[in-house]
Amino acid sequence: MPRTSKKAGIEAQLGALEDIVKKLEDAALPLEESLALFEQGIRLSRELQAGLQAASLKVARLLEGEPGREVTLDAAAEPEGEGEP
Repeated sequence: MPRTSKKAGIEAQLGALEDIVKKLEDAALPLEESLALFEQGIRLSRELQAGLQAASLKVARLLEGEPGREVTLDAAAEPEGEGEP
């Protein structure tokens, strides 16, 4: 299964995660393959969570009227206050 890069859209990552879940629901998978898929699913889940948190933060800042600071989805991995000059 091809890896989904961090730059892939949230929709593409969600689709990949859904595919993994469908495969894991197949009880005929060997244990090794199930574990590998589970690991990929956890990684995708964490990336999705970070992306959604970044989007939520961006919306909150826009609603608060902080247009001077642009937030990208890649900024989700940085804890609040880090990475600023």
